[in-house]
Amino acid sequence: MKKLLLLVSIVTFGFSNSYAQDIKFGVKAGGNIATLTGDVEDLKSKFSFHIGGVAEIPITDKLSFQPELLYSSQGAEYDEGFDFGGISANSKINLDYINVPLMAKYYVIENLGVEFGPLVGFLISAEEDYDGETVDVKDDLKSIDFGLAAGASYELDFGLNFGLRYNLGLADISDGSDDKLHNGVLQVSVGYFF
Repeated sequence: MKKLLLLVSIVTFGFSNSYAQDIKFGVKAGGNIATLTGDVEDLKSKFSFHIGGVAEIPITDKLSFQPELLYSSQGAEYDEGFDFGGISANSKINLDYINVPLMAKYYVIENLGVEFGPLVGFLISAEEDYDGETVDVKDDLKSIDFGLAAGASYELDFGLNFGLRYNLGLADISDGSDDKLHNGVLQVSVGYFF
């Protein structure tokens, strides 16, 4: 975690020298349509949310570096017989992450940008809900997730912006199980640059 924060700080400082007056800071929030992929069946998407802060650091007129720090509620719902943490059938997995996307943003036309970059997620809680009972399953999952994120955003002239992004989990988040699990999250967001 310390190395990641140091890397973000160095990159941010390095990119900000020539465009320091143009750095924008903002906030964003929105909805998640999350699921888990891998060696599992009978999954349903879980609707949840994300919220956090964002910075945009211009590199050229068309290219920017956009680091973010987001709380993201993820997971999935199961219709039948998936055994996770000792509970099976009709359950919901609630995974809470602090995600750090490090996005490159390229402006295709004025105000419309496409985004792509790596994403690191830090698991802060993991629970399974079934029939009114909640079980902590954090010990069954790895504490760090890694993936790629890609999407697009549109910014109005006064700072309001809209985004659509997909986060593809590349790391197996299952810890100590033969079943592989990967996060997959579609995000729709609204933000504002100050």
